Amino acid sequence: MARKALIAREAKRQRMVAKYADLRAKLKAEGNWEELDKLPKNSSKVRLHNRCLLTGRPKGYMRRFGINRVTFRQMALDGKIPGVTKASW
Repeated sequence: MARKALIAREAKRQRMVAKYADLRAKLKAEGNWEELDKLPKNSSKVRLHNRCLLTGRPKGYMRRFGINRVTFRQMALDGKIPGVTKASW
C-alpha cells in the first residue's frame, strides 16, 4: 500500500488540474505565456500520475480497470471482475 501522503498529494493535484483547466486553456489559446507561468505548477495536467484506486500503487497501472496488475489479478481470481477469467489452453 502506498503512503497516505502520496495518495493525498495526487488527489490534490487532480483537484488543482480540474480547477485551473479552463483558465489554462484560455491562456494557451491567447498565447499569454507570462500569465500561464504564474499559475501553480501542479495545475498542469502533465504532472498527474495514474495510481491504483484501491491501493494507491503507482506502477503496473491498468487504465481499462483503474487498478494495478497485482490487485487486478487477485480480484480476477476471486471472480470480482465480471467477464474476466483465467486463461487456460
